[in-house]
Amino acid sequence: MKNKLNEMIIQAEKSIMSCKTYNDVLDVKAKYLGKKSDFNDLMQELKNLPNEEKPLFGKLINEAKQEISKLIDEKREELEKSKINDLLKAQAIDISLPGRDFTLGHKHVLTKTVEEIEDIFVGLGYEIKEGPEIESDLYNFEMLNLPKDHPAREMQDSFYITEEILMRTHTSPVQVRSLLANAERKPMKIICPGVVYRKDDDDQTHSHQFMQVEALVVDELTTLADLKGTLLLIAKKLFGENREIRLRPSYFPFTEPSVEVDVSCFKCNGKGCSMCKSTGWIEILGAGMVNNNVLQAAGYDPMKYQGFALGMGIERIAMLKYGIEDIRLLYTNDLRFNSQF
Repeated sequence: MKNKLNEMIIQAEKSIMSCKTYNDVLDVKAKYLGKKSDFNDLMQELKNLPNEEKPLFGKLINEAKQEISKLIDEKREELEKSKINDLLKAQAIDISLPGRDFTLGHKHVLTKTVEEIEDIFVGLGYEIKEGPEIESDLYNFEMLNLPKDHPAREMQDSFYITEEILMRTHTSPVQVRSLLANAERKPMKIICPGVVYRKDDDDQTHSHQFMQVEALVVDELTTLADLKGTLLLIAKKLFGENREIRLRPSYFPFTEPSVEVDVSCFKCNGKGCSMCKSTGWIEILGAGMVNNNVLQAAGYDPMKYQGFALGMGIERIAMLKYGIEDIRLLYTNDLRFNSQF
């Protein structure tokens, strides 16, 4: 009996060793360990043996089955490892090959300029506010001391959608909305960056669509000296620590007094050159103390509250900082131009 079991193990081992696939292993397993295997016939013979021989005979059968089962498991594991190795070889990456060259993009010069200006103001405690580009005449003009038929409206030839709705000509309506929303009359320091629209003929220095950043401060203590200090800091941060500023009287309907702000030329240090037209100064923005009529329209008592506002064109700042001579280059999406910055 023992010899018969050994012969079965030898035959099973040969069959297992010849297996090439996992299905072959399953076939061998069914042949030697399944319900119709030789072991099943031997178990039937177990009933005819004397009782004292049954334990030994049963032990030998179990040991033979365990041996064959072990051989099957080993073969299955071997085939699985072989399959994984073949797969790894097929998907192998040659690390000696040069990598793919990916061209990375970068921020547009206008985006960089806006973020630089925002960083300056946020560092001074200002909040960034935004508003709709399609605006009502009320917020865009009337509440900014520009009633209908006011001659100053001609300074900003506008894109009207209806008689009362237009594409905003400046970001000042965001300031109006912020003043109206400040019901508790808390001190306010905000900047309003965004795109604005005017009926300008596109040329080297003008565009019908451009970007602005405006700033507004309103509280009970702000003075023209605070405005001048803020303007000097902005000029130094944007154009260099050696810059100086000059304030010239001007007119804006929403500020009184109003000033044009010049910065000392950063190309010639004020000596006179083609950039500053031999004057030593470059105009960069407009500013002034908030007009009392604007404060009153927003529900503020001008005898108690005061403040200042300023506004600058992002394209002009970018053109001055980076030596760009034509505003149209900022909107052509020419990678040769954009890659310079």
